Amino acid sequence: MDHPVAAPAPRGLLPSPLQELQDDRFTARGLRLWLKRDDLIDPELPGNKWRKLKYNLADARAAGHRTLLTFGGAYSNHIRATAAAGARYGFATIGVIRGDELADRPLNDSLRFAADRGMRLVFVDRTAYRRRAEPEYLAGLAEELGEFFAIPEGGSNPAAVRGCAELPAEIDVPYAAIAVACGTGGTLAGLAAGLPEGREALGFAVLKGDFLTADVAELQRRTYGAATGNWRVETGFHCGGYARSTPELHEFTADFEARHGIAVDEVYVGKMLYGLTELAGQGAFAPGTGIVAVKTG
Repeated sequence: MDHPVAAPAPRGLLPSPLQELQDDRFTARGLRLWLKRDDLIDPELPGNKWRKLKYNLADARAAGHRTLLTFGGAYSNHIRATAAAGARYGFATIGVIRGDELADRPLNDSLRFAADRGMRLVFVDRTAYRRRAEPEYLAGLAEELGEFFAIPEGGSNPAAVRGCAELPAEIDVPYAAIAVACGTGGTLAGLAAGLPEGREALGFAVLKGDFLTADVAELQRRTYGAATGNWRVETGFHCGGYARSTPELHEFTADFEARHGIAVDEVYVGKMLYGLTELAGQGAFAPGTGIVAVKTG
Protein backbone atom coordinates (compact mmCIF):
# COMPACT_ATOMS: atom_id res chain seq x y z
CA MET A 1 0.00 0.00 0.00
CA ASP A 2 1.04 3.64 -0.29
CA HIS A 3 2.25 5.38 2.83
CA PRO A 4 0.24 8.59 3.43
CA VAL A 5 1.66 8.84 6.95
CA ALA A 6 5.39 9.51 6.99
CA ALA A 7 7.58 6.93 8.68
CA PRO A 8 9.18 8.21 11.90
CA ALA A 9 12.86 9.07 11.94
CA PRO A 10 15.48 6.95 13.72
CA ARG A 11 17.80 8.22 16.44
CA GLY A 12 21.13 7.22 14.93
CA LEU A 13 22.91 7.51 11.60
CA LEU A 14 20.89 7.44 8.40
CA PRO A 15 22.18 6.89 5.79
CA SER A 16 24.29 4.40 7.69
CA PRO A 17 28.06 4.68 7.11
CA LEU A 18 30.11 2.58 4.72
CA GLN A 19 33.40 1.40 6.21
CA GLU A 20 36.05 -0.13 3.96
CA LEU A 21 37.88 -3.00 5.62
CA GLN A 22 41.50 -3.82 4.93
CA ASP A 23 41.44 -7.59 5.18
CA ASP A 24 44.17 -9.60 3.49
CA ARG A 25 41.81 -12.53 2.90
CA PHE A 26 40.07 -10.26 0.39
CA THR A 27 42.77 -7.83 -0.74
CA ALA A 28 45.16 -10.69 -1.61
CA ARG A 29 42.59 -11.80 -4.17
CA GLY A 30 42.07 -8.33 -5.60
CA LEU A 31 38.75 -7.82 -3.79
CA ARG A 32 37.47 -4.76 -1.92
CA LEU A 33 35.19 -5.18 1.07
CA TRP A 34 32.96 -2.56 2.67
CA LEU A 35 30.83 -2.96 5.78
CA LYS A 36 27.48 -1.17 5.60
CA ARG A 37 27.03 -0.18 9.25
CA ASP A 38 23.27 -0.49 9.55
CA ASP A 39 23.83 -1.38 13.21
CA LEU A 40 24.37 2.36 13.77
CA ILE A 41 20.95 3.45 12.47
CA ASP A 42 19.33 3.39 15.92
CA PRO A 43 20.47 1.98 19.28
CA GLU A 44 17.17 0.17 19.93
CA LEU A 45 16.07 -0.38 16.31
CA PRO A 46 19.32 -1.30 14.57
CA GLY A 47 19.83 -2.26 10.97
CA ASN A 48 17.19 -4.23 9.18
CA LYS A 49 14.87 -3.92 12.19
CA TRP A 50 14.46 -0.20 11.49
CA ARG A 51 14.12 -0.66 7.75
CA LYS A 52 11.55 -3.46 8.16
CA LEU A 53 9.44 -1.67 10.77
CA LYS A 54 9.37 1.89 9.44
CA TYR A 55 6.60 1.42 6.86
CA ASN A 56 4.76 -1.07 9.04
CA LEU A 57 4.54 1.69 11.66
CA ALA A 58 3.36 4.17 9.04
CA ASP A 59 0.74 1.72 7.75
CA ALA A 60 -0.51 0.96 11.25
CA ARG A 61 -0.84 4.66 12.02
CA ALA A 62 -2.58 5.39 8.71
CA ALA A 63 -5.12 2.64 9.38
CA GLY A 64 -5.88 4.00 12.83
CA HIS A 65 -4.41 1.09 14.79
CA ARG A 66 -3.13 1.64 18.31
CA THR A 67 -1.76 -1.86 18.99
CA LEU A 68 0.94 -3.85 17.20
CA LEU A 69 1.04 -7.64 17.49
CA THR A 70 3.90 -9.76 16.27
CA PHE A 71 5.52 -13.16 16.70
CA GLY A 72 8.91 -14.50 17.73
CA GLY A 73 11.02 -16.89 19.72
CA ALA A 74 12.35 -16.27 23.19
CA TYR A 75 15.51 -14.54 21.90
CA SER A 76 13.96 -12.69 18.96
CA ASN A 77 15.58 -9.37 18.08
CA HIS A 78 12.39 -8.54 16.17
CA ILE A 79 10.35 -8.86 19.38
CA ARG A 80 12.77 -6.48 21.11
CA ALA A 81 12.64 -3.98 18.27
CA THR A 82 8.84 -4.02 18.00
CA ALA A 83 8.52 -3.43 21.74
CA ALA A 84 10.97 -0.52 21.53
CA ALA A 85 9.21 0.98 18.51
CA GLY A 86 5.82 0.74 20.19
CA ALA A 87 7.03 2.44 23.36
CA ARG A 88 8.70 5.22 21.40
CA TYR A 89 5.97 5.93 18.87
CA GLY A 90 2.85 5.46 20.96
CA PHE A 91 1.64 1.94 20.16
CA ALA A 92 0.67 -0.76 22.60
CA THR A 93 2.48 -3.98 21.72
CA ILE A 94 1.77 -7.69 22.04
CA GLY A 95 4.39 -10.36 21.47
CA VAL A 96 3.20 -13.91 20.76
CA ILE A 97 6.10 -16.05 21.94
CA ARG A 98 6.81 -19.60 20.75
CA GLY A 99 6.85 -22.07 23.66
CA ASP A 100 4.19 -22.13 26.37
CA GLU A 101 6.69 -23.76 28.73
CA LEU A 102 8.50 -20.41 28.90
CA ALA A 103 5.58 -18.79 30.73
CA ASP A 104 6.65 -20.42 34.01
CA ARG A 105 10.32 -19.46 33.72
CA PRO A 106 12.12 -16.22 34.54
CA LEU A 107 12.27 -13.89 31.54
CA ASN A 108 15.55 -13.84 29.64
CA ASP A 109 17.23 -10.54 28.77
CA SER A 110 15.42 -10.19 25.44
CA LEU A 111 11.94 -10.80 26.85
CA ARG A 112 12.65 -8.66 29.92
CA PHE A 113 13.66 -5.81 27.60
CA ALA A 114 10.37 -6.21 25.70
CA ALA A 115 8.31 -6.36 28.89
CA ASP A 116 10.09 -3.30 30.26
CA ARG A 117 9.04 -1.44 27.11
CA GLY A 118 5.43 -2.30 27.85
CA MET A 119 4.97 -5.33 25.58
CA ARG A 120 2.37 -7.87 26.65
CA LEU A 121 3.89 -11.31 26.27
CA VAL A 122 1.57 -14.16 25.26
CA PHE A 123 3.16 -17.62 25.34
CA VAL A 124 1.65 -20.25 23.04
CA ASP A 125 2.51 -23.88 22.40
CA ARG A 126 4.49 -24.75 19.31
CA THR A 127 1.51 -26.28 17.51
CA ALA A 128 -0.45 -23.04 17.83
CA TYR A 129 2.60 -21.00 16.87
CA ARG A 130 2.86 -22.83 13.55
CA ARG A 131 -0.57 -21.39 12.67
CA ARG A 132 0.64 -17.79 13.10
CA ALA A 133 0.01 -16.85 9.44
CA GLU A 134 -3.48 -18.36 9.22
CA PRO A 135 -6.31 -15.79 9.03
CA GLU A 136 -8.49 -17.91 11.32
CA TYR A 137 -5.79 -18.00 13.98
CA LEU A 138 -5.26 -14.25 13.75
CA ALA A 139 -9.01 -13.69 14.04
CA GLY A 140 -9.05 -15.80 17.20
CA LEU A 141 -6.23 -13.75 18.67
CA ALA A 142 -8.17 -10.56 17.90
CA GLU A 143 -11.22 -11.91 19.72
CA GLU A 144 -9.05 -12.79 22.72
CA LEU A 145 -6.70 -9.82 22.81
CA GLY A 146 -8.55 -7.01 21.01
CA GLU A 147 -7.95 -5.48 17.59
CA PHE A 148 -4.36 -5.09 16.44
CA PHE A 149 -2.11 -4.46 13.45
CA ALA A 150 -0.34 -7.75 12.74
CA ILE A 151 3.34 -7.83 11.78
CA PRO A 152 4.66 -11.29 10.82
CA GLU A 153 7.53 -13.12 12.45
CA GLY A 154 10.78 -11.34 11.68
CA GLY A 155 8.81 -8.38 10.31
CA SER A 156 8.99 -9.71 6.75
CA ASN A 157 6.07 -8.48 4.64
CA PRO A 158 5.72 -6.11 1.65
CA ALA A 159 6.09 -3.01 3.83
CA ALA A 160 9.36 -4.40 5.18
CA VAL A 161 10.58 -5.30 1.69
CA ARG A 162 10.00 -1.74 0.51
CA GLY A 163 11.91 -0.38 3.49
CA CYS A 164 14.90 -2.64 2.81
CA ALA A 165 14.80 -1.80 -0.91
CA GLU A 166 15.89 1.75 -0.01
CA LEU A 167 19.32 0.62 1.22
CA PRO A 168 21.16 0.30 -2.14
CA ALA A 169 20.47 3.95 -2.97
CA GLU A 170 22.73 4.87 -0.03
CA ILE A 171 25.77 3.09 -1.50
CA ASP A 172 28.20 5.24 -3.47
CA VAL A 173 31.17 2.86 -3.86
CA PRO A 174 32.02 0.57 -6.83
CA TYR A 175 30.53 -2.79 -5.85
CA ALA A 176 29.17 -5.77 -7.73
CA ALA A 177 27.78 -7.86 -4.86
CA ILE A 178 25.97 -7.12 -1.61
CA ALA A 179 25.68 -9.70 1.18
CA VAL A 180 23.28 -10.03 4.09
CA ALA A 181 22.37 -12.63 6.71
CA CYS A 182 18.92 -14.19 6.21
CA GLY A 183 16.39 -15.37 8.77
CA THR A 184 12.97 -14.82 7.20
CA GLY A 185 14.16 -13.35 3.88
CA GLY A 186 12.59 -9.89 3.93
CA THR A 187 15.86 -8.00 3.92
CA LEU A 188 17.27 -9.99 0.99
CA ALA A 189 14.01 -9.57 -0.96
CA GLY A 190 14.19 -5.81 -0.55
CA LEU A 191 17.91 -5.43 -1.17
CA ALA A 192 17.71 -7.34 -4.43
CA ALA A 193 14.71 -5.33 -5.60
CA GLY A 194 16.53 -2.07 -4.93
CA LEU A 195 19.82 -2.97 -6.63
CA PRO A 196 21.01 -1.13 -9.72
CA GLU A 197 21.33 -3.23 -12.84
CA GLY A 198 24.33 -5.55 -12.92
CA ARG A 199 24.61 -6.07 -9.16
CA GLU A 200 23.85 -9.27 -7.25
CA ALA A 201 22.55 -9.87 -3.70
CA LEU A 202 23.77 -12.84 -1.66
CA GLY A 203 21.74 -14.06 1.31
CA PHE A 204 23.42 -16.27 3.90
CA ALA A 205 20.85 -18.51 5.59
CA VAL A 206 21.22 -18.76 9.36
CA LEU A 207 18.72 -21.63 9.62
CA LYS A 208 18.91 -25.14 8.24
CA GLY A 209 16.93 -25.99 5.14
CA ASP A 210 16.39 -24.68 1.63
CA PHE A 211 13.06 -22.90 2.18
CA LEU A 212 14.36 -19.34 1.92
CA THR A 213 14.65 -19.28 -1.87
CA ALA A 214 10.92 -19.87 -2.17
CA ASP A 215 10.13 -17.44 0.67
CA VAL A 216 12.18 -14.59 -0.81
CA ALA A 217 10.65 -15.08 -4.24
CA GLU A 218 7.16 -15.05 -2.73
CA LEU A 219 7.89 -11.85 -0.79
CA GLN A 220 9.03 -10.17 -4.00
CA ARG A 221 5.93 -11.37 -5.84
CA ARG A 222 3.66 -10.05 -3.10
CA THR A 223 5.46 -6.71 -3.10
CA TYR A 224 6.22 -6.09 -6.77
CA GLY A 225 4.25 -8.68 -8.70
CA ALA A 226 7.30 -10.70 -9.78
CA ALA A 227 10.56 -12.05 -8.41
CA THR A 228 13.85 -10.55 -9.55
CA GLY A 229 16.68 -12.75 -10.83
CA ASN A 230 19.59 -10.93 -9.20
CA TRP A 231 19.94 -12.81 -5.91
CA ARG A 232 20.68 -16.21 -4.44
CA VAL A 233 20.67 -17.88 -1.04
CA GLU A 234 23.79 -19.56 0.34
CA THR A 235 22.72 -22.42 2.61
CA GLY A 236 26.10 -23.89 3.56
CA PHE A 237 27.10 -21.58 6.42
CA HIS A 238 24.35 -21.95 9.03
CA CYS A 239 26.81 -23.77 11.34
CA GLY A 240 24.20 -26.17 12.65
CA GLY A 241 21.08 -24.02 12.54
CA TYR A 242 19.57 -20.99 14.23
CA ALA A 243 21.63 -19.72 17.18
CA ARG A 244 24.02 -22.65 16.74
CA SER A 245 27.76 -22.19 16.40
CA THR A 246 30.91 -24.16 15.70
CA PRO A 247 34.49 -23.77 16.88
CA GLU A 248 35.37 -22.46 13.41
CA LEU A 249 32.68 -19.76 13.57
CA HIS A 250 33.68 -18.78 17.11
CA GLU A 251 37.31 -18.50 16.05
CA PHE A 252 36.33 -16.47 12.99
CA THR A 253 34.24 -13.91 14.90
CA ALA A 254 36.94 -13.47 17.55
CA ASP A 255 39.55 -12.98 14.82
CA PHE A 256 37.31 -10.51 12.95
CA GLU A 257 36.93 -8.38 16.06
CA ALA A 258 40.70 -8.49 16.68
CA ARG A 259 41.44 -7.48 13.07
CA HIS A 260 38.88 -4.71 12.69
CA GLY A 261 37.76 -3.68 16.19
CA ILE A 262 34.15 -4.53 15.31
CA ALA A 263 32.20 -7.10 17.28
CA VAL A 264 29.88 -9.39 15.29
CA ASP A 265 27.29 -11.82 16.59
CA GLU A 266 27.40 -15.53 15.81
CA VAL A 267 23.65 -15.79 15.09
CA TYR A 268 23.41 -13.58 12.00
CA VAL A 269 26.23 -11.27 10.90
CA GLY A 270 29.07 -13.57 11.94
CA LYS A 271 27.72 -16.38 9.76
CA MET A 272 27.35 -14.05 6.79
CA LEU A 273 30.92 -12.73 7.10
CA TYR A 274 32.27 -16.23 7.70
CA GLY A 275 30.54 -17.49 4.57
CA LEU A 276 31.65 -14.50 2.53
CA THR A 277 35.26 -15.01 3.60
CA GLU A 278 35.11 -18.72 2.77
CA LEU A 279 33.69 -17.96 -0.70
CA ALA A 280 36.43 -15.40 -1.30
CA GLY A 281 39.01 -18.01 -0.37
CA GLN A 282 37.46 -20.45 -2.84
CA GLY A 283 37.80 -17.93 -5.68
CA ALA A 284 34.06 -17.31 -5.99
CA PHE A 285 34.59 -13.63 -6.86
CA ALA A 286 36.59 -12.34 -9.80
CA PRO A 287 39.56 -10.08 -9.03
CA GLY A 288 38.48 -6.46 -8.95
CA THR A 289 35.08 -7.23 -7.44
CA GLY A 290 33.75 -4.86 -4.82
CA ILE A 291 31.60 -6.40 -2.08
CA VAL A 292 29.32 -4.67 0.43
CA ALA A 293 28.45 -6.68 3.55
CA VAL A 294 25.48 -5.37 5.52
CA LYS A 295 25.91 -5.38 9.31
CA THR A 296 22.27 -5.64 10.26
CA GLY A 297 22.77 -5.70 14.03
